[in-house]
Amino acid sequence: MEFSLQKDEPKKILVKYDDERRLFTMRWTLYINDMLTVLRSYDTHVAQNLLQLDHTHQSFRQNIRGLSAKNGNVAYILVKFKAFDFQKNRAKFTLLLYNTDADTILEELKSR
Repeated sequence: MEFSLQKDEPKKILVKYDDERRLFTMRWTLYINDMLTVLRSYDTHVAQNLLQLDHTHQSFRQNIRGLSAKNGNVAYILVKFKAFDFQKNRAKFTLLLYNTDADTILEELKSR
């Protein structure tokens, strides 16, 4: 999933698996010196990341469920900072889901 956000515009994703419904949210607050400050939360876990467009600092990973009983892997979301549009003041992202069991669904929620 690709998307772009303006400063403080939230992105909300509902994570669904088994009988669970959990909310992943993120927004960016500052872009300065080629570094983007991103605030994110998943359930009660809150974190901050500083992202850059270089390969080693371009993304963050959010585990969305524990070890799979089927294959021992952890399902996670990978959010990658792709570009910054200075004219529109928007950050562009790609969100990827790693889920080898294929039993987790991401649903994009509209922000109000």
